[in-house]
Formats: sequence, structure tokens, C-alpha cells
Amino acid sequence: MTPWVALAVMLLQGGVAPQTQIVNGRGEVRQAAGSLDREIAALAERSGPLWVAYSIPTVPGPRRSCSSNAFQRTRVLLEPPTQMTILIRLENRRIVRLQTATPDCEVDAGGLPVVWLNGISSADSASWLAAQIRADGNGTPEARILSPALMALVWHTDRSAIDGVIALARDDRRPFVRSQALFWLAQRAGEDAVRAIQSAVNDDPETEVKKKAVFALSQLPKDQGVPLLIQVARTNRNREVRKQAMFWLGQSRDARAVSFFEDVLK
Repeated sequence: MTPWVALAVMLLQGGVAPQTQIVNGRGEVRQAAGSLDREIAALAERSGPLWVAYSIPTVPGPRRSCSSNAFQRTRVLLEPPTQMTILIRLENRRIVRLQTATPDCEVDAGGLPVVWLNGISSADSASWLAAQIRADGNGTPEARILSPALMALVWHTDRSAIDGVIALARDDRRPFVRSQALFWLAQRAGEDAVRAIQSAVNDDPETEVKKKAVFALSQLPKDQGVPLLIQVARTNRNREVRKQAMFWLGQSRDARAVSFFEDVLK
């Protein structure tokens, strides 16, 4: 019996669907006995590189995520996914990569050990991901960790997760982090996300972050985004921000945007 077949049997016996998503990996299932941070710290002490994986429920709507060269689509989901797998690569006692995958992705682990953690709560996962984003080190965490961590965080069901992304968009001292947080808030949408994006357009000290916030408005559903872009184009005091709003209005091909430009030309 292969490790992953054994894992599937164990999970089925426990009443949980088998994690057939990961292939070409030396599988091990482990019940988390402590926090995710403690589990990863313990696994990082093992020799050689390995992957740690766990699954969390998500709010409806995350984009299907099979972007890595190691992934391929193996099934068709008729509805948006409501689960997400988070994969963490450990090497030399460090986290060197973080990857997410929705259930329609088959994940090739490249023959490395894969430890599947059961019992990770959404709140624990959100707390751990937020800590990775805030980690200072020598400056900004590598993009291979920061960007997927933000993407995963914004789809968590736990309220603390979306509050954490809003706080990063508002308060993080790194413009890149604020910009990335704004982008992912736009994918989540919702009143809290929209307010955070509007606040960045008006109040962020960096013009480049303001422009990223305008782009985030363009990613909202049109019934939300187009009126807000028109408002920015009409009233924002920053000329570059107004130009950016006009650019994305032009890209929208929305009748309300056409009417706005007609008014401007008159």
C-alpha cells in the first residue's frame, strides 16, 4: 500500500474525504497537537526539504488556483470552490515558499515528503499567515511567501482574517504590502473591503499606492466599481489618481463611463 493510499484509508475511516489532490509525494498524515506555528517549527527541524499541507474552508468565490507549473486541472468544478489547500515548503529550517491550490488542482510534490496536517482551524491559519506577512527579517518577505499568503488570508472564513487584510492595507509601512492587500480586498469585495479601498484612494501617503487602490476599484463588480471610479475621477484632488480612474473607466466599456466622458468633453 502506497503512503497516499494509506492516507486515504485513514481519512476515510475518520469520516473525512481523502486528500487525493497531491501526487508524486511521500505522504504522511499528522493530527495537529498544537498551534500551526508550533507544528511547522517542529517539522522544520527535520533534515531535507519537505512540504506541509493543510486545508481550510473558504468563503464562496475564491478564484480557481492552478497557476503553478507543478499543478494541472484534474476536475471541473461547477460551483466556486469552498475549500483551499495551503502548502508550505520547508528547507534548512526556513519557510522558502508558500503555495495555494483549489480542489480542482492536482499537485505534484516532486517526490518530496508531504506532511498533511489535520485539525488546523481557520482562525489559527489566519493568525499564522498574518504573522508571515508581518515578518520583518531584512525587510519584506519574499514574494513567494507574501503574495500567496495575502491571497489565502482574504478568503478565510474567520472574521479576523479579513480584518487583518484591511489593517495591512491601511497601516503596513511597506507600499508593496498595502498595494497587494488592496488588490485582494477587491477580489473579496463586501462593504468593509470597499471602505478600505476608498480610504486608501483618499488617505494613503503614497501616490503609487493610491493608484493601486484605484485599480482595486476597477476589480470590483461593475455596479460597485464604476460609480466609485466616476466619483474619484470627478473629485479626487490628486491629478495622477484622477487620470488613473479615467483610464480604468475607459477600460470598463460601461455606459455610465461613456456618459461621464461625454459630460467631461462638454
